[in-house]
Amino acid sequence: MRTVTKKDVAKRTALEYNESNGENIKIYTAEKFVDAVFVSLRKILSEADPEVRIEIRDFGVFEVKKTKAKPKARNPRTGQIIYVPARRKTHFKAGKILKDELKQEYPE
Repeated sequence: MRTVTKKDVAKRTALEYNESNGENIKIYTAEKFVDAVFVSLRKILSEADPEVRIEIRDFGVFEVKKTKAKPKARNPRTGQIIYVPARRKTHFKAGKILKDELKQEYPE
């Protein structure tokens, strides 16, 4: 499995921007914008009280959802019954364009 880092995303963003706009922004400039977007998304998701939905058209939806408390969960190692408190979790649902791209046949 290949790992794509934030720096890789910034490089690709600069390349896409330069190709589509005919301008020439530097990778370190794109890194600042990509980092700002990720920080903004993280802050919005972490400040959810208790739920939030970030919808990015043609890409997907990020959501924070509440989970229910589980008073009778079991530790699989010891078999001991434990209480798991309610918490928040993140969820991503791909948008239509992304789903369609991923449904295309993958060359082996």
